[in-house]
Amino acid sequence: MTDLTKMTAAGGVLYRSGDIGREILLIKRKGVWDLPKGKLETGEAIAECAAREVGEEVGIPMPAIIGFLCDTYHEYMEKKARIGKTTHWYAMVTAGKTDDQKMSPQREEGITELLWVSPNAAMKMAGYDNLKKVIRVFLERMEGEKSA
Repeated sequence: MTDLTKMTAAGGVLYRSGDIGREILLIKRKGVWDLPKGKLETGEAIAECAAREVGEEVGIPMPAIIGFLCDTYHEYMEKKARIGKTTHWYAMVTAGKTDDQKMSPQREEGITELLWVSPNAAMKMAGYDNLKKVIRVFLERMEGEKSA
């Protein structure tokens, strides 16, 4: 039995108002559609990590956090080590006007594509079930704000 190494990460649902209504930015990492996220650095606040990682992975200044969404947890193997990863998710928007030409995928993290899609398309395209949970929570929050 391999010992479990705990990891903390944070990421975000980066969204904008587009031609088709609200759009979410997906990243293609290692051939799978994903949401931007990354590991917490020593001494860093979780929300700060989320904004930093999203900014780094999509090539923009640190986005503005709108609110906390949820946490996800999953386990995986990496170099013969069992990792238990908790990811803290936030809704966020770009700081200022950012068009697609100014965004660029962080290739050294295996990210090859960035794509703005409708939340429904994001639900279908997301490569992992826990991402579908995050998008579902995002949609519920946004619907709640509309009716408030």
